[in-house]
Amino acid sequence: MFKQILLAFDGSPHAQKAAKVAADLARQYQATLCIVHTYDPIPDYLGEPFLQEVISRRTEAADRVMEQAKALVGALPQVETEVLEGPAAEAILRVADVRKVDLIVMGTRGLGQLSGLLLGSQSQKVVTQAQCPVLLVR
Repeated sequence: MFKQILLAFDGSPHAQKAAKVAADLARQYQATLCIVHTYDPIPDYLGEPFLQEVISRRTEAADRVMEQAKALVGALPQVETEVLEGPAAEAILRVADVRKVDLIVMGTRGLGQLSGLLLGSQSQKVVTQAQCPVLLVR
């Protein structure tokens, strides 16, 4: 049923639960799991040397989050990763479209400023705009 599964991961508790669900589904269906992590755009007005320092910090943080995701999903036959700069929902939808995924798995709420809302703004955008099924985990 599912051959390509996309996991949107930001390190939040909901995303951690989503990672376990996505890994179980990938094992069950022998699907490829693509883990996507995004980070906010870096303002180009910072100038040197501050720009390089911020880029360095953001990529190091993204690498740590991606390592956490890989540890949570465990050993799978096919795991691919993408770390992207930009708004989360747009990046998730773009990757889902390009990779022709069959399912997007993500947490209901992430690490955004309004994490107390019932349904996070990024997950809401993905649910309403995705061309494939979306599984929200809380």
